[in-house]
Amino acid sequence: MAISPAAPPIVIAHRGASGERPEHTLLSYQLAIDQGADFIEPDLVPTRDGVLVARHENEISGTTDVAGHPEFAARKMTKTIDGTPVTGWFTEDFTLAELKTLRARERLPQFRAGNTKFDGQAEIPTFDEIIALARQASRATGRTIGIYPETKHPSYFAAIGLPLEEKLVATLKAAGWDRADAPVFIQSFEVANLKKLKGMTRVPLIQLMGASGGPADGAEPSYATMATPEGLARIAQYATGIGPERTMILPTSGTATTLVADAHEAGLKVHPWTFRAENFFLLPAYRSAGGPAEHGRLAEEIAYFIGLGVDGLFSDYPYIAVSARAASASPAHRR
Repeated sequence: MAISPAAPPIVIAHRGASGERPEHTLLSYQLAIDQGADFIEPDLVPTRDGVLVARHENEISGTTDVAGHPEFAARKMTKTIDGTPVTGWFTEDFTLAELKTLRARERLPQFRAGNTKFDGQAEIPTFDEIIALARQASRATGRTIGIYPETKHPSYFAAIGLPLEEKLVATLKAAGWDRADAPVFIQSFEVANLKKLKGMTRVPLIQLMGASGGPADGAEPSYATMATPEGLARIAQYATGIGPERTMILPTSGTATTLVADAHEAGLKVHPWTFRAENFFLLPAYRSAGGPAEHGRLAEEIAYFIGLGVDGLFSDYPYIAVSARAASASPAHRR
């Protein structure tokens, strides 16, 4: 049986409006705000001088023009990140001033060729700059634009002397956001750093979960065990909600699981990720004719999840999510 959350689900702009602009740029975040997103999402990684910046990963060859900068050629290397060898250029090897000489580019040109026309137009933004954008937009629009930062690889960064938590909390406190009702969610795929953050801030915390694998810090054996009623009860001791990969709720088989109901029973909010319009990413039932880059029926997929009672959702296309939410709330839809 479909259930309705107590409030309309929030729309979280996944890396901004990343379906239409290069991700994690002020261009992307501004467009998401213009499209009606409630929250903008920066993935946070540190610079060598300890400044938090927004990149999907600390390895930046896929999202910037760093490979074209001969002055940085010698910094290309291989590191082990969460047990996996990764080759490229890493934010922790650059000062903020050096990173600011780079320019962002589209990460998925094979699916979003139109976004490549914005390559070279945007810098890597700092966390402070993203907060400033959200606050300015809140004043300009008269609605609250929240932020939904993710701590990327927190145990890795702690191990190399660049812990994320203290700077994240200090930045939020400086913005006046250290309340349970602040327009902020902090998310992580790891467990220990969320437990640490619980003792450092009052803002809501979200435990991210993937359809496979487990937390890189080894705090739980797998995300599958965390998604059981017993695992969800453990999460509820330190987090406000969960951010599950959406196939944990609706597998490709097309039969919904009980995860939303189980999480609500544990007192947890549910914010699944990630809703994208391209056929390659859509669940099979919502794909259209054409190739993997063609857009399918994302609004229908989102509407189905809203009908299951999710409390929010991450989307690369905020305007589609906002429209689907409005349609789901209309009297005609409810009849």
